[in-house]
Amino acid sequence: MNNRERFLSALTLKEPDRVPYFDFFLDDISILKAAKALFAEEIPEMKAMKTVVDHTLDDDTYKYQDLLFEIIKKMDIDAIGSWALNAYERIPDKEDLVKDDYGIVWRLSKHGEPIPVEGPVKDESDLKKITTVKPDHSNFKLLGYIREKVPERVLIFGLTDPFRLCWSLLGGLEKFLPLYLTNPDFCLKLTRIATDLVKQEFQLAIDLGAEVFILEGDLAFTAGPFMKRDHYRKFVQPFHHEICEMAHKQDVPMIKHSDGNIWMILDDLIEAGFEAFHPIEPQCMDITEVKKHLTGKACIFGNIDCMHLLPFGTKEEVAASVKETIQKVAPGGGYILCSSNSIHPGCKGENVITMFEAAKKYGAYPIEGT
Repeated sequence: MNNRERFLSALTLKEPDRVPYFDFFLDDISILKAAKALFAEEIPEMKAMKTVVDHTLDDDTYKYQDLLFEIIKKMDIDAIGSWALNAYERIPDKEDLVKDDYGIVWRLSKHGEPIPVEGPVKDESDLKKITTVKPDHSNFKLLGYIREKVPERVLIFGLTDPFRLCWSLLGGLEKFLPLYLTNPDFCLKLTRIATDLVKQEFQLAIDLGAEVFILEGDLAFTAGPFMKRDHYRKFVQPFHHEICEMAHKQDVPMIKHSDGNIWMILDDLIEAGFEAFHPIEPQCMDITEVKKHLTGKACIFGNIDCMHLLPFGTKEEVAASVKETIQKVAPGGGYILCSSNSIHPGCKGENVITMFEAAKKYGAYPIEGT
């Protein structure tokens, strides 16, 4: 099987020749760490790392992408991720604050990860101005570049979950959830607008070569979902279903990403139309139990621990975890190996490479030891 066939076979619940593996997100720091671990002295010196919000596609941006392509080819990774690069602007005299196309103000973490702190929507009177914002075609340049350079890999595009977009437009999750009780009509109107924006991005990405989509946005804490199950069914599920239905009409698989414990709403997410789940966070969900529950219903991604193991573990511990995970959940197909969230800057480069090497070593079907 080639990389595309392998990945899509597992995504459609079959057993390919080996377990597919990939990771959706590697930022510049992670790319350089992995490349140094893989190619050692062959890696040239590159300028200081950019944050995830510095998305001008200059020469260095392309250099990092080209380096990622080399890692993917060398490690025989089966898919690659992409996402829209929104046009942020720095806020004067506020080095840690930026504003995006929608008017959301984000605070940057030390690694450049943005956290919404203020939104353009304060009440219903602000909804109309959000409807005038349209996805900027120039934000999709990276997707087109990836499709051109690695045509043999499955290209997965990250869409923002309408739920996440809603609370970002308000400037925080804590500002949005109480409105389910105090102003439900407003919540539904805002989610309608957010969903329409997401659907526009979906179509732009399809036109540029995206083959699989992952709907990004957490729905849960470690203990359980952010909301009651009835609230998910009323305020979120219909819009999830609408996006999944749009994808299915174009024969495009839709993956749901969420950290946290989503057991309470897992069956509702299946009902909404998601074909796969990422990344089954090991701190709160047992991937073996999830596989048992979802066999014949959905593919699972995950869940090599990126909280402790990939940043602090040894290569031997990483390899052992990969082998054990494959033996537990790969039999029968419908499994794709990746980290338990992303390859973030805290992960050791050598551990990332070991994860991929071990996946190839232990992932050939039939799975040994089962």
